[in-house]
Amino acid sequence: MSGAGAADRDPELPLIAHLIELRSRLLRCLLVLAGMFLAATPFANEIYALVAGPLLAKLPAGSAMIATEVAAPFIVPFKLCVFVALFAAMPFILYQAWAFIAPGLYDRERRFALPLLLSSIVLFYAGIAFAFFVVFPLLFGFFTATAPEGVTVMTDIGHYLDFVLKLFFSFGLVFEVPVATVLVIWAGLVSADTLGRGRPYIILGAFALGALLTPGPDVLSQILLALPLWLLFEVGLFLGRRVTGRGEKVAVLDRPAS
Repeated sequence: MSGAGAADRDPELPLIAHLIELRSRLLRCLLVLAGMFLAATPFANEIYALVAGPLLAKLPAGSAMIATEVAAPFIVPFKLCVFVALFAAMPFILYQAWAFIAPGLYDRERRFALPLLLSSIVLFYAGIAFAFFVVFPLLFGFFTATAPEGVTVMTDIGHYLDFVLKLFFSFGLVFEVPVATVLVIWAGLVSADTLGRGRPYIILGAFALGALLTPGPDVLSQILLALPLWLLFEVGLFLGRRVTGRGEKVAVLDRPAS
């Protein structure tokens, strides 16, 4: 009771309390990231071999990956461990963000936002899995098969890691499109009908975004990114129409009786 009274008397205390809580949650995230990194580092080479598997499986006989820098065989696997730790700790980081902002939301907003948060986590990992199991085999098979005669495919391990990380982030973000679509409809920024009428522009934008997000100029990777982006938009639009319907029902129920 005394603490609540002090909070009422000092208007700056709530802000200080929020900043202390924010610092505490950031420290927890950093500790979890550090723990994940330390747990992954003993297996750095094995993790890199796993990530390089889709390319190694498509390399012609006698070809191999190379390291063009002296320290690359040591640094590149540890660099990968940093991102592995970030990907693994993402649910905890998002939970900390949710726990920080949830007290400021209304009950109806919390009931709506929590499923979106869980969906965003699942969709992000689904995007990474789609890139690894579907896109990489097709992409690397195409690249190695179209190499000119007399050219030996020997990819640098550092360049390969940069390439796949960009694709991982690109597909992870693209798979968040249903969540983003539902959010803009729910927030009233644009209606589901307006988005539906703008479908041709959305499709064109999907292919343009595919060209921007893919690390290389190849058409195949752009198509493999643009098609899921379009399909996921359709999923978000379908769900957004249902959210709009519920919102209208709530508005009618909340309307005061005449």
